[in-house]
Amino acid sequence: MSDKNQTNLPDQKALEKEIGDYLSHKYGDRIKIVSAGMFPQIDGEAEGQQVKNGAAGFNFDLKPEELVAYLDEYVIKQDWAKAVLATKICTHFNRIRFLEEKNRSLSQASGRVKNNILLIGPTGAGKTFMVKLIADLLGVPFVKGDATKFSETGYVGGDVEDLVRDLVRAADDDIRRAQYGIIYVDEIDKIAHHPGRSGLDVSRSGVQRALLKPMEETEVDLKVPHDMVSQLEAMEHFRVTGKRKKKLVNTKNILFIMSGAFDGLEEIVHRRRHKKTMGFAGQLTSVKANCESLAQTRAEDLVEFGFENEFIGRLPITAVLEPLTVGDLSAILKNVNSSLLLAKRQDFMVYGIKLAFEDEALSAIASLAARQKTGARALVSVVENTLLPFEKKLPSTNIKFLTVTARMVADPEKELQHLLKSSKRREFHRRHFEQARKKQTARLAKFFRAKKSAWLRDNEVRPTKARILLLASYAFAENISPNEACEDFASLVGHLSSWQEKIFKQCGSRVRFTTEAVDYCLDQEPKSPEGLDIICAKLLKAMEYGLSLLEHEGHEHEIAITSAALRDPEKFINELVEKQMKL
Repeated sequence: MSDKNQTNLPDQKALEKEIGDYLSHKYGDRIKIVSAGMFPQIDGEAEGQQVKNGAAGFNFDLKPEELVAYLDEYVIKQDWAKAVLATKICTHFNRIRFLEEKNRSLSQASGRVKNNILLIGPTGAGKTFMVKLIADLLGVPFVKGDATKFSETGYVGGDVEDLVRDLVRAADDDIRRAQYGIIYVDEIDKIAHHPGRSGLDVSRSGVQRALLKPMEETEVDLKVPHDMVSQLEAMEHFRVTGKRKKKLVNTKNILFIMSGAFDGLEEIVHRRRHKKTMGFAGQLTSVKANCESLAQTRAEDLVEFGFENEFIGRLPITAVLEPLTVGDLSAILKNVNSSLLLAKRQDFMVYGIKLAFEDEALSAIASLAARQKTGARALVSVVENTLLPFEKKLPSTNIKFLTVTARMVADPEKELQHLLKSSKRREFHRRHFEQARKKQTARLAKFFRAKKSAWLRDNEVRPTKARILLLASYAFAENISPNEACEDFASLVGHLSSWQEKIFKQCGSRVRFTTEAVDYCLDQEPKSPEGLDIICAKLLKAMEYGLSLLEHEGHEHEIAITSAALRDPEKFINELVEKQMKL
């Protein structure tokens, strides 16, 4: 074929459109052209070839005590569970890193047993919360599954493997990242099999067996019969290349964490430990006694509870969480990292209403939540039920301050009517909001000094007393988490440093913002890079000629920019030039 004829040929898209129009005209919408470009692109591995496991760029060197310290910022109580999770998860990932640095396969490591973990504790004790916190900190993909969905459908192996496929999706379809993820399965106690029962109860043993291979090591095919996208993708790949191809995920590095309430397990443990004890002394008499019994749980107790030996053998690590008391629930609410209170303050903030909580109100909320016996989960419902009438009504009024008091928690509707009718009550809420703000700001400042001083120093933010107070006030006013506030301040200080370089390049003189000058900038509104640009641009404009003159005269020493210089740049540079010229 000549070059001339080749240039007249339509491109692929035009050809597909032309053929598609013809088929549509002749057969209607029953036939369509399916193009390879309509599907996700597939790597060109040979048939059956597995995507390599290598973890290029994988970096993990967190130490257990560092992870425990991080969890302490968010999780109240549960010291033993935090220690177990932090230690075994750190060891798991550090071992992966160590062996890969040595170019050794994990399967070659002698005596290697994966640190899969079983968490035992009542609902709302913080099991899911802790695992999710750790996964977020490590930056590894994380999925949560519910064991009850497997028992409802009986033994369908594909259902269990869907957890691995979900992990790939959580890793943005990056198989290498997914192979270093965490799979968390809750309510695992619901698939315990009790001998002598049949039907659904028997299927639970099947689910346990289906989990065995993924928990240890197996290869999971991403293509499954019930996933039409993966099926069409595989068909198109075969049509284009003439080869079959599998995309496999190896589970040997995936950490499995199981959890459940295990109601009744404490009786099994207690019976084993006190076989010779009879009568009243042999009965469990308190929540503390139940928790102490669960802490002594052995594999044989879990087998008697209804798990197969092979299944328990793949969960070598067990941690027991304690039930939360009223005091614990109150401490959760008073924690500066409490996402619940931050979320409610944001809900009211969108209507221009400033919300605060008195400590007595938090104690009252905790007491009501404890009665529901669902742990920390009950806090959400109590807070919502208390504030819902106000959230509905106040946006239609001119009321801009709301302070949650113990009286409001006891009778929200009565307090709402009082607030709407009484100007004195509105003033009460305004005054008490300011008192609650000061108390919360002091609590934030204490947290920043104790927990974030090292982080601030590492990020070039000196944690002076004045700056800590600024940081606490900023976190409360903007209603953001302490971590977000720290990151914002570090970003602002870094932006000021870039202005030092900009002034040097433009004027030829080295300048340095003093601590008081940095604090002055951080105290201005808006607290943003754009706000700093306005301040520094004004400084540069006023100082440009004077700094150039000093440079021309040979004055090369560093100039300290004070807060006075930022308030009145022209006065500052005039006095500086006059002083230097007299030397």
